[in-house]
Amino acid sequence: MDSVQTEVARLLLQINAIKVQPATPFTWASGWKSPIYCDNRKILSFPEARGIVRDRFTGIIREKYPEAEVIAGVATGAIAHGALVAEQLGLPFIYVRSEPKSHGLENLIEGVLHPEQKVVIVEDLVSTGGSSLKAAKAVADYGGNVLGMVAIFTYEFPQAMNNFAAAGLELTTLSRYQALIGEAVKLGKISEEEVHKLMLWREDPANWGK
Repeated sequence: MDSVQTEVARLLLQINAIKVQPATPFTWASGWKSPIYCDNRKILSFPEARGIVRDRFTGIIREKYPEAEVIAGVATGAIAHGALVAEQLGLPFIYVRSEPKSHGLENLIEGVLHPEQKVVIVEDLVSTGGSSLKAAKAVADYGGNVLGMVAIFTYEFPQAMNNFAAAGLELTTLSRYQALIGEAVKLGKISEEEVHKLMLWREDPANWGK
């Protein structure tokens, strides 16, 4: 799995799906200052990268969740990735909205999910884990049996790890923050001196840069 973590971290950096800029940090929608910005939607524009992510997800699900009956994608970033994985596995696909649709049937879950069907959820990015776990709860409330969640990348915030542990949900990611920083140094994206600053951000992102 370590080789996959490194492979995907390098891939994300090479296609600029992840940018690391400790000297000129980004501002997230939450107001947090961040030395890193992740936009995994860019993966879809690169056929080779898109295929690698699909195949790595597929391999994990076949190994860890061979009993899976449905693949669910979290809107909006993981809808395409989830659909690609479901197609590769020959399984039904559904997706989970962030909020119920404001008209018509007011669906939160789009697609067909039968009671007690075994579901693996595909997510693109995990930060604090709040929205990801909300999606998992929506599937469970709808009657699905959530086996676990797979995601492209996690910042490895302690808060997220605690949230997933409290929810009793297994999270498996293709890559993670530690692997990304190591690859960013190898590729010359950041210096060894900047690594310490980046690790401090991960420990307390809400107050970093203040």
